[in-house]
Amino acid sequence: MAKSKLKEQLTRLRCATCKHVNYHTRKNKKSVSRKIELNKFCDWCRVHTTHKEARR
Repeated sequence: MAKSKLKEQLTRLRCATCKHVNYHTRKNKKSVSRKIELNKFCDWCRVHTTHKEARR
C-alpha cells in the first residue's frame, strides 16, 4: 500500500463522561503536538460534552 504524503492522521474523539468514541477527525501531527479537545454533541449522553483525543 502506498504511503500518504499528508502529515495528517485520522484521530478518534472520545466523550469525557461516557467514554464512547463518537467522532473522527484529522490532526496535523507536525504542527499540533497537544491532544485535541472539542465540545461536541454526544449521542449517548444526549448533551454537549468535551470530546478528547483517544489512543489508537
